[in-house]
Parts: sequence; C-alpha cells; structure tokens
Amino acid sequence: MSGDLRLMAVHAHPDDESSKGAATMARYAREGVEVMVATCTGGERGDVLNPKMDRPEVWRDLAEIRSKEMAAAREILGVQQSWLGFVDSGYLEGYTPARVDELPEDSFARVPLEVAAAPLVRLIREFRPQVVTTYDEQGGYPHADHIMCHTISAEAFDAAGDPNRYQEFGEPWQPSKLYYDMGFSKDRIMAQHEAMLAAGLESPWAEAIEKWDWSRDKGGRVTTRVPCGEYFSIRDDALRAHATQVDPDGQWFRVPLDIQQKVWPTEDFELAKSLVETSLPEDDLFAGLR
Repeated sequence: MSGDLRLMAVHAHPDDESSKGAATMARYAREGVEVMVATCTGGERGDVLNPKMDRPEVWRDLAEIRSKEMAAAREILGVQQSWLGFVDSGYLEGYTPARVDELPEDSFARVPLEVAAAPLVRLIREFRPQVVTTYDEQGGYPHADHIMCHTISAEAFDAAGDPNRYQEFGEPWQPSKLYYDMGFSKDRIMAQHEAMLAAGLESPWAEAIEKWDWSRDKGGRVTTRVPCGEYFSIRDDALRAHATQVDPDGQWFRVPLDIQQKVWPTEDFELAKSLVETSLPEDDLFAGLR
C-alpha cells in the first residue's frame, strides 16, 4: 500500500528539511511513499554559516544559490519540493511573536494568517497527504519563521479539509495525522555524548551540555520513533548540499555514523493530532493508515 501513502513535511527555510526528519523522508521515499517538502521561504535573509563559502559573490547571489542547494538536496533525498513563496524574516535574537513588528515589513512572519496559510492549503489539496509534519508551537527554537511555519501548518491542516474555506483551491482534503519534529531531546544528545566518550573520542556536545537549560527539554513529548538509521548517510549528504549553511567539517558531522546508528537509530516526533485510531508509542508515521 506504500504507493497510496503521501507525506508532506512543512519547513521554514531551504536546509531545514535536511536537518529535521530527513532520514525519515528518505526511508519513506525509498519504500514507495510519495514525499513532498513545502518550503515556506527562500532563505534570503539567512547567514552564510560555512566559512568556506563566506565570499562577496555568495552573499550577492544568496537567494539563487540557496534555491540551487535545495534542488540538489531534494534529489539526494528523493522527494518532491514546492516553494510557498514567502520572504525570509531573518533571525532576531530572543524573538517572540510579540516582537513581530521589529521584523522587516515583507517578512513571512508578518503576513496575515489567512494569506500565509493559503498556498499551503492549496498544496495540501493538490498533493493530498495523509500525514503532515512540521515544528512545535515554539518553532523547535524561537526563530520567527519557524514559529510562523508551525502556525500556518496547524491552520492549513484544519482549513484544507473545510469545504467552506479557501473554496478557490478546489476539493477539500483532510490530512489524518499532524506531527511535530522532536529531534533534539536530552536523551538523544546524552546517548551520543556518552558513546563518544566511551569510544575514546571527543564529544561535540560537551560544551553545549554544560550550557543548555534542560528544564526546557521536550523529550517527554515524543510519541513516535521512526527507525531510519540506514538512511543517516543520505540525510548527511542532503545537509552537505546546503553548502552556504552547513560546514562539512562542523559539529553536525562529528559523531560517526556507526555510533549514531547504534545508540539512536531513529528520528523522533510528537503526534499532535490524529483523526485515525493509533496506539502509542508508534514506530511509523502511517500507523493507523496502512
């Protein structure tokens, strides 16, 4: 039945799809599930985070370069991808929605909700996914575009199935399950950290563990762990395709794949809404749908 299943992952910027749930998407795509990435913005106001790419011509053409990086990443992952067409809000330290007026006027996060959700409603009705994934109510971390991505995903999940809303976008389609990405739990980080030390290796997480406020850990919210360790290398290749955003010698790649696959071979999600019966915990985003 995999050929009848469709998954949509809604992300804020090009590169987010390769750092959050990418191995899960790669696995499902190779099992015959249709997978669509919806990218809210073009990443126009992003930084160049790879020092090897920090050059004037890269900054000048950043929007075009990020579009090409996205094309390469989607080919590696084996997924479809669609741009929702909004403009990157940029990163504002300590952002909360109460500070939205401090963002540039053309920012995604400042678009009225009915307008911002419209292209996602249209895409949901066209693609007809049973499962939608996105970020939690805090955006995973407090970036204006990530929070807005959550907001329009929750809105469109309901609105796409309502025949009285967005009637210009055709027949309603109601997805069955909505998930939030829960990739950065304390348990996962500590498992990798301890495995690195046990192997006599320097842990890339040591400094962060000392600084993080673990009272904000959301690991207890995880309902669904998708086994996908054999696809971690594809995830990493897709992430490296976003060369302006990811240093290939940086922290993302310092835990060897065999250690990752041994101690934490899943990607983790929270089932936020389900219109079908399922039993928790799950190991499949399509539990209750197959």
